[in-house]
Amino acid sequence: MGQKPSWMRESGPGWTEREPKVVYENPWILVTESRPIAPTGREALYGVVHMKNLALGVLPLHDDGTVTLVGQQRYVFGAYSWELPEGGGPVGENPLTNIQRELAEEAGLAAREWRQILSMQMSNAVTDEHCLGYLATGLHEVPPRPDENELIAVARVPFREALAQAVNGNMPDAITVALLLRAYHMAKEGELPRRLTEVML
Repeated sequence: MGQKPSWMRESGPGWTEREPKVVYENPWILVTESRPIAPTGREALYGVVHMKNLALGVLPLHDDGTVTLVGQQRYVFGAYSWELPEGGGPVGENPLTNIQRELAEEAGLAAREWRQILSMQMSNAVTDEHCLGYLATGLHEVPPRPDENELIAVARVPFREALAQAVNGNMPDAITVALLLRAYHMAKEGELPRRLTEVML
């Protein structure tokens, strides 16, 4: 993380927590309800989804400037989703090990070089889910091992084509959009090797 500028300083009092009540729990999430005191001094009502896993995503960037995407039916939205390989791992475990596993399972790929390029809060009004995103290069194929509930398709497309589909709304998955835009910014700012920048852009 870089040094914050002066305008990003914290301002005013924080929230005063009251004992939250657990309303639901399963192996992946814990839902609580509480009535904390807001920085304004007023009582608020909050339902919070606490995630037991860290969200993880990876941009598999091939030497020719193409990226590997995966397609699958997503239950919550009831729609088919093309996105970058992603998944999760228990908080406290090595996130790199977990995203390496996801890349192999979903896309049938392993990488020689890994670089964390993204850290973001997924929806900080209702959940404490945190995401780490990685750039993977030096790719080679390995046997895929999808989860028993996953029926995954794989496509390899030019980086700019994937970026365009994310920006125009055809790939609305947040991790996918953020990682593609982050990689584009890195390429434009000279933060990637010139050979990769040339084939990406």
